[in-house]
Amino acid sequence: MGLQNAKASSVRRANIVMLGLDSAGKSTLLYKLRYKDAFLTMPTIGFNVDMIEARKDFTLTFWDVGGQKKMRELWSNFLEDTDGLLYVVDSSAKHRLDESRREFELILKNESIKNVPVVVLANKQDLPGALNAEEITRRFKMKKFCSDRNWYVQPCCATTGEGLAEALQRVTTFARQHRKAKETFTTLKEL
Repeated sequence: MGLQNAKASSVRRANIVMLGLDSAGKSTLLYKLRYKDAFLTMPTIGFNVDMIEARKDFTLTFWDVGGQKKMRELWSNFLEDTDGLLYVVDSSAKHRLDESRREFELILKNESIKNVPVVVLANKQDLPGALNAEEITRRFKMKKFCSDRNWYVQPCCATTGEGLAEALQRVTTFARQHRKAKETFTTLKEL
């Protein structure tokens, strides 16, 4: 009985790191997920933290980290003990796709997030010429770089909220699975 309770309480929380270039729409997405409203946001200097109750028994803590060049050097500091990576891409900014992909590849090489599930949000789908999820999947070489983990590319629009419920559901499922696997592994190590 005691073990069941201890186990239940430890599965209740998960950390999600939200990264992406500046102006990709991270903060707007977070506000929209949290408050169902679109806010006018300022560039994030530092980071925002928000908790969202994804299910009755499961809370996600989102770390939305600024995407300016000087902030990207600090991204690795946020990768410790994370249960999911939410990487936001401005699907309409074709001139910045290579830069975004390079940063994404760098993150995935970090030891701290080995096997951590990834959801890429192909944001700004409402803008003309925005690349669809298949195109982002191909350009970001998802199959190659995420072969060791769960991953998904979700088309969305932060201002209308389209695709966000699906994204949250996917992140929640991945994070729960990851936490359970981590706990099983820790228990086995202790035996």
